[in-house]
Parts: sequence; structure tokens; C-alpha cells
Amino acid sequence: MELRIDGLSKTYPNGLRALRDVSLCIPQGMFGLLGPNGAGKSTLMRTIATLQEPDAGTITLDGLDVLRDKDLVRRQLGYLPQEFGLHPEIDAASMLDHLARLKGIANRGERRDHVDAVLQQTNLHASRKKKLREFSGGMKQRFGIAQALLGHPRLIIVDEPTAGLDPEERHRFLNLLSAIGEAVIVILSTHIVDDVKELCSQMAIINQGVVLRAGAPAAAVEELRGLVWRTLIAKDELPVFRERYQVLSGSLLAGRVLVHVLSPVAPGKRFEAAEPGLEDVYFAAVRGSVS
Repeated sequence: MELRIDGLSKTYPNGLRALRDVSLCIPQGMFGLLGPNGAGKSTLMRTIATLQEPDAGTITLDGLDVLRDKDLVRRQLGYLPQEFGLHPEIDAASMLDHLARLKGIANRGERRDHVDAVLQQTNLHASRKKKLREFSGGMKQRFGIAQALLGHPRLIIVDEPTAGLDPEERHRFLNLLSAIGEAVIVILSTHIVDDVKELCSQMAIINQGVVLRAGAPAAAVEELRGLVWRTLIAKDELPVFRERYQVLSGSLLAGRVLVHVLSPVAPGKRFEAAEPGLEDVYFAAVRGSVS
């Protein structure tokens, strides 16, 4: 199974070029789409989900024309947008039953069994009679995945799903996504590097509507081996370092700043070689693309 995107472009009426000739090949499994806020991730997700038209380009799902055969695609698609509304006074099981009917599952018994199955899969079965207003943030996100699983989709899109979750709920949610991704295509759109590092065997980094790099996270990290250096500096030194070196990141550590710098050789005596990580790959790509 494969989702193929070729030459996708989108410019909004206000002149914003959200996508610029985006081409990607997304295989079965977990695929991470990394980029800062405003990079074009949500525009790409909405376009794949048939919610808006591009200006140019094609999308195919195992040969199915996503942009032309929208109704057929929607039967095979599960979508969890960054923000989604829930009727607060309806319980989880009733809401999923309603959504399953909208997905075309007409038989009442089949629908009941299917709703029970997705509630079990998302660890919400014990809370199925709770009203949705009683759900925690993490439970609401898992409910979002439950509704996305209705109809046995082949492609699932989740947009910034772990934003605002506490560490325990984030861990639970990522484990759920990982299990789902064993059998279908799951596109995880996020600006949280750790989510992609922990889950995805393939990824792409996008900024200003352009795909900066795509491939396996481990291979991208390996390309930076021997090129990342670190040192501890005082806070007031950071502006000078940004002017003098290609600073990838700076994080506070015991009142000082631990900086990572990209350089083919040691930038100076105070630097030591650093083990590169996916965060270094991300910052190297994104900061090198800013115009």
C-alpha cells in the first residue's frame, strides 16, 4: 500500500503559498511530517483528506485518484484534525454509533460490534457511557482516533495529536498510534520532533510549503555524524554565537546555555563533538531554509 503525492501546490487568495511543488511517497506504517507552525503541514493534510483543492498536482492511494474520486477515498480515510468538535452531552458510544451511520455502516448489529471494537482498541470501552464533556484531554484525543478508525480505513491522518497532553497520556496515545500503524498508512503531522523519533520509520521535513528532506530518520541523523559540536555558554553570549556560528539549538542547562553548532570541523577549543539527534536534523533543515 502506498500514498503518492506529485507536484502538489497551493496558493491562498491572500497570496500565501502554502505548498510549493510537494512530492512524497508514503508507504504503509507510521510516517512523520515535521515542520514548524505555518509550514504547510495542515494544508497538506486537508488536501489529502479531500477537504480542499490544490492548484496543481496529483495524489494517488494505491492507484486511486484522491482528488477525483473523493467519495471513494473518504470511505477509506480516517482523519483526526488538530481541532475537532464534540457534542458535550452525548456519551461516547452513542456518538460513535452516529458517526458510524454517517460512514455508511447501516446494519445495527454490525455497527454495534464495530463501535465496541474501536472503543476496546482505544481503551475507552469502560467509559463508553460517559458524556464527552467528562473526558480528559487524553481521552478526547483517543476518542478522536476511535472515530477515525470507523469503517476500517486504509489511510489515517492525525494532525498535531499530542499537543497539550500530559506525559502519561502522550505515551499512551503514541503507543496506540504505533499499534494502528502496523496495518495501515498513518500520517503523523507534528512540530514535536520526539513524536516522530519514537514512532516513525519514514518522515519528511517541510517548511514554507517546501519539502526540505524525506527518508528514514536514522539515516538523516547518521548524515550529521561528525558535523555537530556542543559547548556550554553564558546566556549573554548566545547572540554573538548566532552571528559567528551555525547554531542549531540552544537549551538552558543549570543557568547556562548548551548550544549545538553545525560545522565540518571543530569550531574552537571550547567545543566538543556531540552525538547528533533528529532534533539536530530538524533544525539544520528548517533554519537553513528560512528566507
